[in-house]
Amino acid sequence: MVAVRALDDLLLWLRFDDGTEGTIDLSEKVRFVGLLRKLREPGYFRQVSVNQESGTVEWPGEVDLDPDQLYAWAHGQEIGGMAPAQGSFGATE
Repeated sequence: MVAVRALDDLLLWLRFDDGTEGTIDLSEKVRFVGLLRKLREPGYFRQVSVNQESGTVEWPGEVDLDPDQLYAWAHGQEIGGMAPAQGSFGATE
């Protein structure tokens, strides 16, 4: 992952290392429970960034999403649902 931008209505635009791009509607993909509840707050959602070490997107407070899952979603694929990255997808506090 080389770039990310938060769009309106829980949409993320992503650019990947291989030069491909995609937009993901997280409202259709993620259960907003636990730490992920914060993503529904527009101000928090806009704080998304790329973690250069892990190659995924993240938000303050250790909220991140699995880069392989994001790639699959951005390319119209599924890889077994919402696999957690460091306990992120559907994690509870």
